[in-house]
Amino acid sequence: MASSASGESPRRHEKRVVVIGGGVAGSLVAKSLQSFADVVLIDPKEYFEIPWASLRAMVEPSVAERSVVDHGEYFASGQIVCSAAADIRDGEVSTADGSRLPFDYLVIATGHKDLVPKSRSERLIQYKAEYDKIKSSNSILIVGGGPTGVELAGEISVDFPDKKVMLVHRGSRLLEFIGPKASQKTLDWLTSRRVEVILEQSVDLTSVSDGTYQTSAGETLKADCHFLCTGKPIGSSWLRETILKDSLDTRGRLMVDEQLRVKGHKNVFAIGDITDIPEIKQGYLAQQHAEVTVKNLKLLMTGGRESKMATYRPGSAIALVSLGRKEAVAQFPLITVIGCLPGMIKSGDLFVGKTRKQLGLNP
Repeated sequence: MASSASGESPRRHEKRVVVIGGGVAGSLVAKSLQSFADVVLIDPKEYFEIPWASLRAMVEPSVAERSVVDHGEYFASGQIVCSAAADIRDGEVSTADGSRLPFDYLVIATGHKDLVPKSRSERLIQYKAEYDKIKSSNSILIVGGGPTGVELAGEISVDFPDKKVMLVHRGSRLLEFIGPKASQKTLDWLTSRRVEVILEQSVDLTSVSDGTYQTSAGETLKADCHFLCTGKPIGSSWLRETILKDSLDTRGRLMVDEQLRVKGHKNVFAIGDITDIPEIKQGYLAQQHAEVTVKNLKLLMTGGRESKMATYRPGSAIALVSLGRKEAVAQFPLITVIGCLPGMIKSGDLFVGKTRKQLGLNP
């Protein structure tokens, strides 16, 4: 594995790029630049995880073997600092473990906050525990009807058709980030798989006793276990004390220009979910942010003109939500489709092979 100590001298004559966040976007930048620059990857966990495979890994833990990858596997030529970023001052990032890392260029890709274990082996144990929890339960409550809740309900209802699955969502429809037609088709699909969907209600998870849950409308639900699938906060709260505090919008997102540079800072880029780009926050778009940023950093590091920098255009509203192993709901700009056809695009391998290939690994 690449070194994780701080304060080592950078490779001479090479520009130093610090990447904060080892998710979908940050890992791709680190991998793509490791032979062009002296790259440091800062991430509190020791691995990269393919997020769109995580719900399948809960019903089939072996999926996690391919979708959870130690950073050192694809990023062998750089430095890995396994800690959380704590502060940014002019030309330097400091981390929670006390490392101080100078940079010529900085890329922030901290996405959404997620509480996951530090090591790959602990993460794999966690997936096995979640699988055991599902397998040993007769009734399962899912709280949240966004893409995570819907995909988990789909995975469980297809792999374990005998289990009673209930999904409670506070919104008036499922998948509110896409159009009403896709929401309705998804609701019909889940209902046809005997998933009980309760809309416009929330669940108080603080007062659960003996598998009895209370909804905001006073309904009582019985379940052997539950999974919380509501939205996670953006991973930007730590930036409020840094030199980038004035570059955050009211929602805590970093404001970027067309070249994905943080407004007011020529040598700082932000990519992925943390940006204020007006588009659905999705992994494949975060990868496109990474590709544009890599192009721009290579240009700047080789003395190219700023006027030649690549620009990023917001993605159109394409969304693909898996429904079990063979089906999916897809929203394209002019049409919404549900069933095996969109399922062929995503649901079989969940793009795991393609993502591994992008990182230079065996599919």
